[in-house]
Amino acid sequence: MKKILLLLGILVATLSAQAQEDATRDVLERLALASSSEQSAITEELSALGDPYIKDFVDAWRTGEVFSYDVSESETIVLRKVSEKFRRLSNDEIFEIADEENDENLSKIRPSRKLRKVLKTITDTIDLSSPDPRARIEAALKLGLSQKTDYLEALQSKIETEENEKVRLKFEEAINISLLANAEDDEALKHSIARLGELASLPARDGIIGIQNEATESGDAEMVAICAEAIKDIDSAQKTIERWGNLVRGMSTGSVLLIVAFGLAITFGLMGIINMAHGEFIAIGGYTCYVVQNLFADAFGTQSAAYQWFYWTAIPISFVVAGVIGYGLEKGMFRFLYKRPLESLLATWGLSMIMQQLFRLNFGAANVQVNTPDVLIGNFEVAGVALSYTRIFVIGFAVFVILMTWLLLSKTNLGLYIRSVMQNRNMASSLGIPVSKVNSLTFAFGCGLAALAGAALSQIGNVGPTMGQTYIVDSFMVVVVGGVGNLLGAGLSAMGIGTVDQFLQPYWGPVMGKIIVYFVIILFLQWKPGGLFPTKSRSMDD
Repeated sequence: MKKILLLLGILVATLSAQAQEDATRDVLERLALASSSEQSAITEELSALGDPYIKDFVDAWRTGEVFSYDVSESETIVLRKVSEKFRRLSNDEIFEIADEENDENLSKIRPSRKLRKVLKTITDTIDLSSPDPRARIEAALKLGLSQKTDYLEALQSKIETEENEKVRLKFEEAINISLLANAEDDEALKHSIARLGELASLPARDGIIGIQNEATESGDAEMVAICAEAIKDIDSAQKTIERWGNLVRGMSTGSVLLIVAFGLAITFGLMGIINMAHGEFIAIGGYTCYVVQNLFADAFGTQSAAYQWFYWTAIPISFVVAGVIGYGLEKGMFRFLYKRPLESLLATWGLSMIMQQLFRLNFGAANVQVNTPDVLIGNFEVAGVALSYTRIFVIGFAVFVILMTWLLLSKTNLGLYIRSVMQNRNMASSLGIPVSKVNSLTFAFGCGLAALAGAALSQIGNVGPTMGQTYIVDSFMVVVVGGVGNLLGAGLSAMGIGTVDQFLQPYWGPVMGKIIVYFVIILFLQWKPGGLFPTKSRSMDD
C-alpha cells in the first residue's frame, strides 16, 4: 500500500510540474506574439509563475534566438533556436525549416527596450516565486542588498502572498535592508533600523554602521541611539550563533579524536605500547579514500551516478587495509616490544617517519583532496546556526563506531577475550585464551579504527603525509584523561577536549588555545592521575 501511495505521489508531482511548464510556455508564447499594449498585462501574469524555464527563454530572446513562424494565415507559432535546430515553444518539439534564410514565413522577434527592462526585472526576481524556500530566501536577501527600488516593489508584493513564516521573516529583513537606502523619511528609516535589530540581521550591520556615522556627524542623537541598539542586538545574536557553531565544530573534532582514541585506548590498555605511528594509520584511511576515488573516476567518470558511491565504498576498504597492515606490523614488530615502553616509543617514532616518507614517495609531499559526495554537500539552518551535512555526518559516524565497538567488546567472544587479557594476561592464558592471536587481532582493530577516523577526516580537511600527527598528541591526552583502556572515559574526554579547544581558539588563537588545554589536562592529572575512570589492566601487573 505504501509503495502504491508513493507511486501515486510521484505521478501527481510529475503531472503538476508538467502542467506548470505548459502554462509557462503558453504565457511566453502569448507575450512574444502580443502587441506592445497587451504585453503589460501578460508580464504581470508571467512574474507570478516562478518557473526557471522563464530565465532560459528570456536569455534566448535577448540573444536573438526566438522567431515567429506563420503556419497559415490564421496561425502563428513561436520557435526557439537551440543548437542550430528550431523547436516549438509550446511543446519543445523539433520544427523542420528547409531554408532558414529564404523562408518568408520565418521572422526574428525582437523585444522592445521597455520590454527588455521588464523581463530583466522578472528574471532577477523569478526565484522569489520558487517552490524551494531556500531559493526564495537567497533571492530575497540578494535583492534586498542591491537596494534597488524596482526590486523593493517586487519584494513588497511577494511578502503579501508568502505563507512560510520563516521565508516571510527573510522577506521582511530584505525589505528593511532595501529601505536603509530607500526610506521615504527619517521615521521610516528609524523603524527599519529598529526592526533589523530585532531580526538580528547580520547583512544589514555595515549599512546601519554607515547611517550611525552620518548621524553622529549631523548630531542626530536619536538616530545614533537607535543604530547603536540595533548593532548591539545583531552582535549579541551573532555571538550566540558563533557559540553554537563552535559547539558543532568542537563535537565534530571531538568525534575524530574519539575514533582515533578508541583504537589507542584498546591497544595501549591491552599491550602497554606507546604507538607513535598510530597517526599514520589515520593517513592510511585518508589515502585509501583518495585511491578509491581515483579508481571510480577512471572506471565510471566523475559525472556518473556510480562515482557518488566511491566514498561509501572507501570507508570499509580503509578499515580493512589499515587492519591488514596493522596485523602484519604486530606480528613482525610490535610483539617484540611488550613491556618495553622506551624501546616501543623510539621504534614507533621511527616507524612513523618511515611511513610518512612512503606516503611522500607514492602520493607526493603536497596534500591531496578527497571529493565530497553530493549527498554531504550543503547545510541546513537551525535557529540561525548553519550546520554542514559533512560535520553532522562525522558526528553520526563516530556514534556508529562507538556502537560497533561496544557490540564487539560486549557481545562477541573476541571482545570477551580482549577484556580478559586487559584485566589479567596470565590468568587469561591459563584459561586457554589465545593471547598472542588476541593481541594481533586487537592491534589490527585499533589500526582500522584510526583509518576510519582518517576517512571521516578527509571530508573536513585535506589528506597529507603528516595529517595524523595533528591528532596523535591530542589522542594520547584523551586516553590518559579518560583512563587507560576505558572507552567511556575516552569518549567523554574526546568530546570535552575537542569542544573546549574550539571554544578557546576564537579568543586565544589555535596555538595558545592548545597550550591552555594541555595546561588544564596537566592540572587535572595532578588531581586524578588515573584519569576519569581508572582501570586496572595487565600493564600494571608485574
